[in-house]
Amino acid sequence: MTRKTLSLLTVIFTILLAPVKSLAFCPICTVAVGAGVGLSRYLRIDDTVTGIWIGAFLVSSIMWLLNYLEKRKVTSSVLRAVIALGLYAATATPLYYYDIIGHPQNRIWGFDKLLFGIIVGTILFLLAVELHKLIKSKKGGKVFFSFQKIVVPLIILSIASLVMFKITR
Repeated sequence: MTRKTLSLLTVIFTILLAPVKSLAFCPICTVAVGAGVGLSRYLRIDDTVTGIWIGAFLVSSIMWLLNYLEKRKVTSSVLRAVIALGLYAATATPLYYYDIIGHPQNRIWGFDKLLFGIIVGTILFLLAVELHKLIKSKKGGKVFFSFQKIVVPLIILSIASLVMFKITR
């Protein structure tokens, strides 16, 4: 199976397996980030840019799962940490095994491009969530525009992707 086929199947399964009911931060956002990852790999976009979307996808997935568990009264902070670390490990391990992470020719500023992108994407997505909350609090708990919760992270991630694309070109 080629990488293009695998990436395309990942996008398709991400869309098909996304729940209809909103359980956490935003299933639409999670699907959009997942689709962005698959598409960027399919189009052979630099791994730093792909990593940004993988990092955001991981944070979104973790938030989704933790909110789901919270609604079921599962609030252990140890479990929350294990879940977060587990999802990162479950993502990085196969990427390392297939020599996507750790390849000596795939570096930016001394770091692996994909890992660097994942870290940047993680941080930016968390900042975008906080920015959304800040914007919402300025208007008394109401959003300024429809789908603000989705648009704010996607704009920030898109800008970061364009910046990294220009840097790595």
